[in-house]
Amino acid sequence: MADLQRLPLHDLHVEHGARMVPFAGWEMPVQFQGVMAEHLHTREKAGLFDVSHMGQVILKPRAGMDALAHELEALMPVSVAALAEGRQRYGLLTNEQGGIRDDLMFANRGDHFYVVVNAACKDADIAHLTAHLGDQVQPVQGRALLALQGPLAEDALARLVPAVSAMRFMDVITVDTLFGPLWISRSGYTGEDGFEISVPDAGADGFARALLAMEKVAPIGLGARDSLRLEAGLCLYGHDIDDRTSPVEAGLTWAIQKSRRAGGFAGDDRIVKELSEGPERLRVGLLPEGRAPMREGVALFAADGTPVGTVTSGGFGPSVGKPVAMGYVASAHAAVGTPLFGEVRGKRLPVTVAALPFVPASYKR
Repeated sequence: MADLQRLPLHDLHVEHGARMVPFAGWEMPVQFQGVMAEHLHTREKAGLFDVSHMGQVILKPRAGMDALAHELEALMPVSVAALAEGRQRYGLLTNEQGGIRDDLMFANRGDHFYVVVNAACKDADIAHLTAHLGDQVQPVQGRALLALQGPLAEDALARLVPAVSAMRFMDVITVDTLFGPLWISRSGYTGEDGFEISVPDAGADGFARALLAMEKVAPIGLGARDSLRLEAGLCLYGHDIDDRTSPVEAGLTWAIQKSRRAGGFAGDDRIVKELSEGPERLRVGLLPEGRAPMREGVALFAADGTPVGTVTSGGFGPSVGKPVAMGYVASAHAAVGTPLFGEVRGKRLPVTVAALPFVPASYKR
């Protein structure tokens, strides 16, 4: 752990009994009270996650927001120009082969875009953006990033920042507080209502303690973050999507607006073709029979023994009370209800293709 970076709230996590583990070059809390308890607390009340390891980036235009939006649209198959001020959108950086460099969130904050990228891709993303956008790319330093998720998240955060009650899903605001200027989005990666809050390092400890002083808020680790996003049918970069996976086969076509489906972005040859003709494989939900989870890497087979795909994420779903998984299968075997078999420790066990998400989202529209 000696060579790992430490979160601004490292001492607070240890104080709350966190078990720390290496993750993407950081020392991260994997659990506090146990994954099951933390998962269910987030679904029922509000969970506080430290995601300060993720990359925060400002894109400051040199020639106006419209010009920068069009430059960004050359790098991803997502509409940037149509994003209104005060709103956020899910984005995908693609490569020339139509694979996904990273998935991210980007917000229009009036005179600049604010971008949050995955920790493991942060350095590569910043280098890629800088190669195309130059000095418009400004990595953010000195700010922690927290996520407050769950049905009571609004109640909790509104006690400190009343303005959040008026926000809807994917709204963004900046609010001056006793903890410094907070950059707040109504978003998250659990399927629950909630917020992501960028807070100056100097105010992060006080802000987190103010939230954790409320009975409804508990600290939550990486373990429950993973089980929550899996039940919500959300992709984990490096597992469910990577630089060889296209947005179409990943089931992310909802993120490609109609105005972008004619091309004009990196990898458009493959992506436009797959939008028109369909991909050879698709990401699907999977429900294994019994109580044994099917983990990442489990090979999937059709009833006649033909190999058809692989599990990319899998585990026990505390909210649904049974194992859940996601993976890729040949398109001919991707229909909901299709019976398949997963090979676990030399045995082929039944698994059924299922609809995603396993737990419906509860965003505030």
